[in-house]
Amino acid sequence: MKKTAFITGASRGIGAAIAENLAAEGYHLALVCHRNIDMLNALAKDLSEKYQVEVYTYAADVADGASLILVCQEALEKLGKVDVLVNNAGVAHIGLLTDMSVDEWNEMLGTNLSSLFYTAKVIVPDMVKRKSGNIINISSMWGTVGASCEVAYSATKGGVNSFTKALAKELAPNNIAVNAIACGVVDTDMNGNLSEEERAALQEEIPAGRFCTPEEIGLTVLNVINAPAYMTGQIIGVDGGYI
Repeated sequence: MKKTAFITGASRGIGAAIAENLAAEGYHLALVCHRNIDMLNALAKDLSEKYQVEVYTYAADVADGASLILVCQEALEKLGKVDVLVNNAGVAHIGLLTDMSVDEWNEMLGTNLSSLFYTAKVIVPDMVKRKSGNIINISSMWGTVGASCEVAYSATKGGVNSFTKALAKELAPNNIAVNAIACGVVDTDMNGNLSEEERAALQEEIPAGRFCTPEEIGLTVLNVINAPAYMTGQIIGVDGGYI
C-alpha cells in the first residue's frame, strides 16, 4: 500500500530531516518551502534517487491561505491521498514585544499558527473519508512555558498546542491521530544567530548538555506515526530535559 506525507518547511533543518526519515520508510512526499525552492528540489532529487519514492515540491508562503490551500489541493491530487501531515514551517523573532512591528506579528501568526488551519482544511476531509490519518505539528517548549523576548513565538506555539489538543478530540472518532512535538533547542539555522559564547552558555543550561539534532526530531516524527492510534492529543517534549 502506497504511503504518503505532506511536509511544510521542508527545504532544510528539521523539515528536511523529517522528509529523509519518511522517505527512508518508503513514503512518497509532497514538500513545501517558502523561498529555497532550488534547495528543496535538490533534496527531492536526492531522496527520490536514494529511496525510489515520488517527491513533489512546491514553493508557497504558508502564511498566505489562498496559496497554501492551492498547494495542498494540488499535492493531494498528485499523491492520491495524504496519510501523514507534518506542519513544520515556522519563523522565530527575538526581541522585546514592544519593539515588534504589526507586520512581524502578523507574519508569525500566519506562518506558525494559521498555516495549520489551511493545511487541515484541505487534507482532513479526505482523512475523515478514509477514517485514517496522522497529523503532527512541530511546536516548541516555549509554547508550554513561554520565553522572555520571544512572546509572539511563545504565543503562536502555545496556540499550536491548543490547536493540536482540540483537533485531536474532534478527529479521534475517525481514527485520526493529532499530536505535537515540543522541540527544545535544535541545531538549525533558526539558532544560527547565536555566538559561540551564547551557544556554550545555552548548552550548559540544558541537562543533556547539547543541542538536539534535526535528525532526532525526524526520528521522533517516525515514532509518533508508528505509535498506536490511541495516542492522540499529546504534546511530546523533546528538549533534553530543559523543562
